[in-house]
Amino acid sequence: MLFESMIIPTLSAALPVPSPSGGVGPTDLIPREVLFGNPERAAVRISPDGSMLAYLAPFEGILNVWVQPTTGGDARPLTQFRDRPITGLQWAWNGEQLLLTKDQGGDENYHVYTVDLSGVEIRDLTPIDGVQASIHSDSPQHADEIVVAMNDTNPQFMNLYRINTRTGSRSLIHENDGYLGQLLDSDWNVRVRFRMNEEGAVISEIRDATGQSWQHFLTIPPQETITTHIGEFSRDGTRIYGVSSLGRDKAALVWWEPRPNGGQDPHILFESTEADVADDIHNVDTHAPEAAMVNRLRPQWHVLDEAVAKDIEGLAKLDHGDFTLASRTQDNQTWVVAYTRDNGSPRFWIWNRDTGQGTFLFSSWPDLDDKPLTSMQPLEITARDGLKLPSYLTLPNRSSGSDLPLVLLVHGGPWARDHWGYHPIHQWLSNRGYAVLSTNFRGSTGFGKAFVNAGDRQWYKAMQDDLNDAVAWAIDQGIADPKRIAIMGGSYGGYATLAGLTRDPELFAAGVDIVGPSHVGTLLASVPPYWKPMLKTFENRVGAMGDSEHLDAISPLTHVQNIQSPLLIGQGANDPRVKVSESDQIVEAMNSNGLPVTYVVFPDEGHGFYDPKNNLAFNAIVEHFLAKHIGGRAEPIGDEIHESSAQVRDKGGLELAGVEVHVPELGETNSAARP
Repeated sequence: MLFESMIIPTLSAALPVPSPSGGVGPTDLIPREVLFGNPERAAVRISPDGSMLAYLAPFEGILNVWVQPTTGGDARPLTQFRDRPITGLQWAWNGEQLLLTKDQGGDENYHVYTVDLSGVEIRDLTPIDGVQASIHSDSPQHADEIVVAMNDTNPQFMNLYRINTRTGSRSLIHENDGYLGQLLDSDWNVRVRFRMNEEGAVISEIRDATGQSWQHFLTIPPQETITTHIGEFSRDGTRIYGVSSLGRDKAALVWWEPRPNGGQDPHILFESTEADVADDIHNVDTHAPEAAMVNRLRPQWHVLDEAVAKDIEGLAKLDHGDFTLASRTQDNQTWVVAYTRDNGSPRFWIWNRDTGQGTFLFSSWPDLDDKPLTSMQPLEITARDGLKLPSYLTLPNRSSGSDLPLVLLVHGGPWARDHWGYHPIHQWLSNRGYAVLSTNFRGSTGFGKAFVNAGDRQWYKAMQDDLNDAVAWAIDQGIADPKRIAIMGGSYGGYATLAGLTRDPELFAAGVDIVGPSHVGTLLASVPPYWKPMLKTFENRVGAMGDSEHLDAISPLTHVQNIQSPLLIGQGANDPRVKVSESDQIVEAMNSNGLPVTYVVFPDEGHGFYDPKNNLAFNAIVEHFLAKHIGGRAEPIGDEIHESSAQVRDKGGLELAGVEVHVPELGETNSAARP
């Protein structure tokens, strides 16, 4: 998909206003720094032998790699990056190194690094500028090696390299001459490859273990490509696991025989009538799925193998909330489990499978433990055509629940979804006195192929109708004040914000757009090169470059003159997905039409804001903006904007004391120094 799901660790102060409808008092404001600062610990991983824990934690304000003994003891940092947070972390199977990924300035050209437990040597395994790299495969049978995908010879296609994590030596496994991707067996032979044809179908081909010839394995039609995926080989090579919606609506957990045309005959392991299979727990040695999870409104685990039945039963009782398996030891006897709650920070436990006992480790944000967090209500809203929209509502603590200002928070993707659980933006806004509503509009994933496909070519149309129907529901229920509705979101959610203000200007009193495209045509013309091989999916589901009339019709930039309400835009200057020009052009159009817009650019960010100082700065501006236009409560700003890299390029009438408008100079680079 072209817009990935984006949980922006962003979004987050103004003159005091009355607490709406009997909500929490002014002393109950949760500081933005608590809600949007770095987690104390995140991405917890246990070493293969179970002796050590690794996780991401702040070092001088930036998320770095830390380790500590599993049994307790002092934690210590292994890395000391000061420019960007680490975004990926896992143990090497040798148990003596950690693997991590990070980019520069949000450009998403990720490098793969390794660091040993002494922290002395940090090695860049992919030291090539302007290239995107990722860990493709790892295996306990190749403890000192990994397979890395990297577009170093052709920016559109990922080659596969075998890299020794101790020496950094690299050898080519597979040179990609035009394929979306490849599937390796347990011996790291390329056995399956994928390409997209002119119609947007995904064609997969398979070859036998001798590697002599390629033959057809499975054709996934265009309308099935989001809900059907080939996953991995079994350890012995006799099965290929994956999910499939072929012949059904909801994606089932399946396996296929690895033979020519074997993809046509899936063997069903588990399926649900409620939702797609969203996750599984598989056997470490055989790779066979042992439990499957589906998630319509809340996750539900289903046991497939009695080997994990007692574990699933015990974990369901161990803590409140919904659990996921975060990592485990090589012998599969010790698990690190993460629990998600709606009204509290995520919590990590060690689960001993031998004893059936859990040991609490820590929570991600312990400073939230004594804060007045509130519950998230899962519910379904019926769209105007009868489609059921899984949704989530958060109301302020101790409010009457009626006649509230409402923020409609729209997820990115659009081929992604909203979930139940701890959501800092829901908690922040409800604490400020707003009702917060997130709805899975048609086109969202996880609810079957019919639900996804109902969004095809419905940008600015039925997808936007679903959002409006969610607002109408909140008004009809007496929850929302119809004169105080704001729309906000990132990526596709930013597009939906612009669409809402231009298509339905009478409905929304304000909008907050974060890294949202303003014109679909210019978006398509500037996608990263490694997205081009799958561009046909976007053309099928949204619109084709040659259909300029359709693209104009669904692009907010075309209808900018319809905007009646104030707009706030946040943008990363280095965004590779939604270029800064997407925001520049709609700001210019609004200025030409005399329309108020507040525009904030971060020269050291990309598709979302990951530096905590930048998060806090933008959220402070959002809080001012919403308080002014729909009347919630606010916390003073302080020095948050000045301590960030924020360039406020247009204030749009918003009062930001001591902040000057930044006018970019001709030729100014994206790496401009902080003001």
